[in-house]
Amino acid sequence: MLDKIFHITSSKSTVKNEIIAGFTTFMTMSYIIFVNPDILSNAGMPKDALITATCLAAAFASILMGLYANYPIGLATSMTSNVFFAFVIVKSMGLSWQQGLAAVFIVGVLFIFITIGRIRELIMDAIPLSLKMGIPAGIGIFLMFIGMQSAGIIINQDETLVTYGSLKDADTLLAVFGLMLMIILHIRKVTGAILISIAVITIISIPLGLTKLPSGIISAPPSISPVFLKMDFSKILDADFLMAVFTLLFMAVFDTIGTLMGVAQRAGLVDENGKMMRSKKAFMADAAGSTAGSIFGVSTVGAYIESVTGVESGGRTGLTAVVIGILFLLAMFFSPLIQIVPAAATAPALIFVGILMFSIVEKINFSDWTELTPAVIAVVMIPLTYNIAAGIEYSILAYVIIKAGTGRYKEISKTMFVLSIIFILKEIFV
Repeated sequence: MLDKIFHITSSKSTVKNEIIAGFTTFMTMSYIIFVNPDILSNAGMPKDALITATCLAAAFASILMGLYANYPIGLATSMTSNVFFAFVIVKSMGLSWQQGLAAVFIVGVLFIFITIGRIRELIMDAIPLSLKMGIPAGIGIFLMFIGMQSAGIIINQDETLVTYGSLKDADTLLAVFGLMLMIILHIRKVTGAILISIAVITIISIPLGLTKLPSGIISAPPSISPVFLKMDFSKILDADFLMAVFTLLFMAVFDTIGTLMGVAQRAGLVDENGKMMRSKKAFMADAAGSTAGSIFGVSTVGAYIESVTGVESGGRTGLTAVVIGILFLLAMFFSPLIQIVPAAATAPALIFVGILMFSIVEKINFSDWTELTPAVIAVVMIPLTYNIAAGIEYSILAYVIIKAGTGRYKEISKTMFVLSIIFILKEIFV
């Protein structure tokens, strides 16, 4: 039955691999259960209710992605949108969090119409092959950077912004050990290398006092009622409200394109021209997830690049995403157990996957600078701006300007030209 729904055999996978992949991805993105409430509570939202809302939104969107699009991708509240929601929309623009949720709902509905009209699909297909390689490579470095920060390998420093940490720190040393274990298991072709490493580091961290066993395992989830269906559309024509909608829409569209592109490349869900298979269904699941997320009471929901950890563990079908969704539902009742997994265990997975994603740079045409330069800009801008959408924007602008400036304007598609105009207007007026 599962094979009939998810085409597991034809995808060269097994039910076991899909389940392991689902667990692996969930372990690397489960931090959102606790981080998202912390961030959104800065907007005045009740933290307890946000835990339940975060889990429900992630479960709904991930299961939909699995059943409808048959993609091995987990979805949850976007880590860029929640920061923008709390600190810009609410704290800076002065909108209430209820009005912010209304903006997120409108963005979700616009997503759906954009997807029905094939706009996102057109954008995806119009991106040149060099950028389709450069963007995932940039996301790979981005993941390595996030993982190294989480592990304490890279730390903040006032003069140079960042510097290296110390291996005298037990958490950092354990994370480095976890990364080496993961790489060795991967080279030896051990199934579930990422999940095994996460489990080993978690177990080691307990006697070292780096993580604590929970006082209980099961707890009743908090009520969602304080944030459920709390959208306030009273300022729908207000300039700040419209600006919030536009910015959220821009961030979500290009974050999703970059993330789906990166995961699809690793999962073998692209054809020889770099076009994603079933991309419209994947975009629709993402759009519906954002709409549902605002109803549950969270900011924009999007695809998680951490899904690549599951892909590298063998996930190839939507069963992986369904497993992720089910685990988010269970997490509402087992949150004390999830908290014992330390950052030292999950950070190596992000670094490891980043290395795998960066390897795609070998497919970039290094002999043609009109292709190489925009790709390199994507690789550099994504991690240094901490923003996938910004990396896509600047690499597309560079591509159009360089191609036009060297007389190769015929290689610029109409979609790329229109996108460059939109990006320029955005930089001038937003």
